[in-house]
Amino acid sequence: MTVSKHLTFIVITGIILFLSLPAFTQQAPLRLWYEQPAAVWEETLPLGNGRLGMMPDGGVSTEQIVLNDITLWSGAPQDANNYGAYKQLPQIRRLLAEGRNDEAQAIMNQSFVCTGKGSTDVPFGCFQVLGSLQLQFDYKGVAGKPAPFEDYERELSLRTAIARATYKVNGVAYTREYFTGFGDDVGLIRLTADKPGQLNLRLTMSRPERFTTRTEGKELQMYGQLESGADTPGMRYMARVQARLNGGSLSTENDALLIKDATEVILYVSMGTDFRNPGFRESTAQLLAAAMKKSWAAHKQQHTGNYQKLFNRLSLQLGATHAEQLPTDKRLIAFAERPQSDDALAALFFQFGRYLSISSTRVGLLPPNLQGLWANQVQTPWNGDYHLDVNVQMNHWPLEVSNLSELNLPLAELVKGLVKPGERTARAYYNADGWVAHVITNVWGFTEPGESASWGITKAGSGWVCNNLWEHYAFTNDKKYLADIYPVLKGAAEFYSSQLVEDAKTGWLVTSPSSSPENWFYLPNGKTASVCNGPTIDNQIVRELFGNMITAAKILNRDADLRRKLQGQLQKAAPVGVVAKDDGRLQEWLEDYKEPEPQHRHISHLYGLFPAALITPAATPELAEACRKTLERRGDDGPSWSIAYKLLFRARLHDGNRAYKLFTDLLRPTLKTNINYGAGGGTYPNLFTAGPPFQIDGNFGGQAGLAEMLLQSHEGYIHLLPALPDQWKTSGSIRGFKARGNFTVDMSWKDGRVVSYRIASPQPRKVKVKVNGELKEVMAERI
Repeated sequence: MTVSKHLTFIVITGIILFLSLPAFTQQAPLRLWYEQPAAVWEETLPLGNGRLGMMPDGGVSTEQIVLNDITLWSGAPQDANNYGAYKQLPQIRRLLAEGRNDEAQAIMNQSFVCTGKGSTDVPFGCFQVLGSLQLQFDYKGVAGKPAPFEDYERELSLRTAIARATYKVNGVAYTREYFTGFGDDVGLIRLTADKPGQLNLRLTMSRPERFTTRTEGKELQMYGQLESGADTPGMRYMARVQARLNGGSLSTENDALLIKDATEVILYVSMGTDFRNPGFRESTAQLLAAAMKKSWAAHKQQHTGNYQKLFNRLSLQLGATHAEQLPTDKRLIAFAERPQSDDALAALFFQFGRYLSISSTRVGLLPPNLQGLWANQVQTPWNGDYHLDVNVQMNHWPLEVSNLSELNLPLAELVKGLVKPGERTARAYYNADGWVAHVITNVWGFTEPGESASWGITKAGSGWVCNNLWEHYAFTNDKKYLADIYPVLKGAAEFYSSQLVEDAKTGWLVTSPSSSPENWFYLPNGKTASVCNGPTIDNQIVRELFGNMITAAKILNRDADLRRKLQGQLQKAAPVGVVAKDDGRLQEWLEDYKEPEPQHRHISHLYGLFPAALITPAATPELAEACRKTLERRGDDGPSWSIAYKLLFRARLHDGNRAYKLFTDLLRPTLKTNINYGAGGGTYPNLFTAGPPFQIDGNFGGQAGLAEMLLQSHEGYIHLLPALPDQWKTSGSIRGFKARGNFTVDMSWKDGRVVSYRIASPQPRKVKVKVNGELKEVMAERI
């Protein structure tokens, strides 16, 4: 963004203004680097252009490059609704009113579940690895394998989205470069040797199942079709590889390309599926043919330029450190031992999160799933799907503040696609108006409950994703976008409105039946249950969603009758939270049930603290303190996404030091890949966060938490350094951060105090800013 030549508005007299440039200069190297090839997938380097993914391991004798396409899913659209389920509602609600939750849950386990196989198999499907490209090298003068090598270095530059590997074998220096083109939509790999005729290799492709490979002319192909679990055919895919050589020769076998005595080899990889693209075979061929006509330099220039249009919008400085000279895997270990020695690692992690967002989604395509874009398995953990009870939402929390606003649009499109199937689900299970989605969804529009009521009937999902959709409007003020998502907000609000019933004990309007995501409680009879009336998260979502819907209807001048109805229900709705009498924590349920697992990974009842703005230290100090006590009871450990969520909560409570401590917990080195629901978490050598196994939400949640420590804007004003930890007080700066209301924020600080700042907006207007504890009103500068 550039400053207008006719700049007439200044933030405040005497403030030192930052220069606003098209690309902010970053001082830190912003790279991941290593001194050896990757031994496991969690050490490989993720490359992506929003559709295509590659993860090279940098092997010397044999290299494997894992290939992904964001659209590659097994399964198919299905109708797994139980259309008679709603008939059980009167009995279920009666049992809940009588405190017989376990009996109500038993009925729901029979009727309030999806029909068919649910999420455990097709036709629900899963996100799958497309396959892998194998390069087998034959080095001259080297007897046997593996080849001895020296001077090895492997890196990923976040500035350019290009990976490199360099090494020497028998006195010959070899270089590899890799990127997934942000211009030409193909993967490119360049192999060079510093002496002529030294590149000899064999190229093959494979995947664990359902594939055929062949050569056609000078092209290597892999294709196949996945299972659908239905009468309709499964998804088809195609991968093509061609090579351009400088020197040497190219020949083929039935399923391999053979390269001999080349000095330079450029590999072009084109991939695609028939997801919304019946002509995928032709399009992959056309993309490859067009790419082959361009030089490596032209590809690289276009790729870097397009990528940097997004990445260079923002910079973050938290201090320089000699730790940047350490390989990233060793740097993580050193940080775990002495976090105070490496402030710059937080900035690297933050920018790595932005890199992952840019690389794993694109306007017009799909949002990042549980693994973003990257998978190395056919059966990805938890199907690599879209979990609606925190995970897909967390994937998108850092986008607005991190100046990547348009990358929220794929999620909006996914959610719009849930409305029609969600209307069927609302009728089938609740005889309700509007639309609903439960805990899980996929690219096929699944909105039904899961296969077990204990977790599968949580219906916060549709209301929760409406928060993400609303936040894009809150940050952009885009009324055209608001009109576009208005039917989504309206349908979700209509569903919750029709679900509210009067709680027998309190008289409050609450959802019934429902549950708190993936958690359960003890009943007075000693049995356990999950099903209840009005869990705290539902009460908070109802208040937030109804409020946003009323605001949207006023802005767009629509649905006056519905506005009045929602306003009337809000007057009788359950409060934001109930404080437990014994220890002052915020209760997860209306009843103060005993918790079987007090340190449970989910903390859904603090939704009102984040991502909503219903609880703040200034406006609701009692509830904020109750949230703090809840967090103390929950503890700091958990899967990485849970640690990241706690980091966000602490930032909203302005507890910078505890937030920073949680960040150090998040970066705890690990190589574990087992399915984990408890303590552990951590970060892999390639900076992917671990559940374990790999879940990308920990990366995005941690990134969002770092942003909340430095800038908040949810209370009606821009708050600079609301949760700055002691560790970062010496000095730092940000440029290009975004605040709600479509403001761009730059600032620098020293000794814990803001020493300069700049706030800009497309339309010069007044804005409230809290600086060094003082709330003031200033005029935003024109962008």
